[in-house]
Amino acid sequence: MTDRQKEQRIGKELSLHILPTSATMIGICTTFIGLVKVAESRLGPGHVDEYAALAALLFLISATSSYLSIRFVNLIGLSERCERIADMLFLAGLFSITIIAMLFAYEAI
Repeated sequence: MTDRQKEQRIGKELSLHILPTSATMIGICTTFIGLVKVAESRLGPGHVDEYAALAALLFLISATSSYLSIRFVNLIGLSERCERIADMLFLAGLFSITIIAMLFAYEAI
């Protein structure tokens, strides 16, 4: 097996992990938004639900890119590009939802 084939196999495995995890994170963001809406009645209005929705959007685009990477595995260039996009957006979503949760916990937003 050549190095290129090993990289493709590892990349495909990465996309297979990003897709379901991104979908799960969309569900977590949705739950977070629902909980914030309930808490707003006691805490007052804020923008944390809007930020969580933007994080969910990052995870949605990540899941879509991961799916496209798996779907077009025969088109190596496109598949690798989609996989890199999925990876970057997944990490951006993780960082953003963590920052949002921390700011919400300290009542900064």
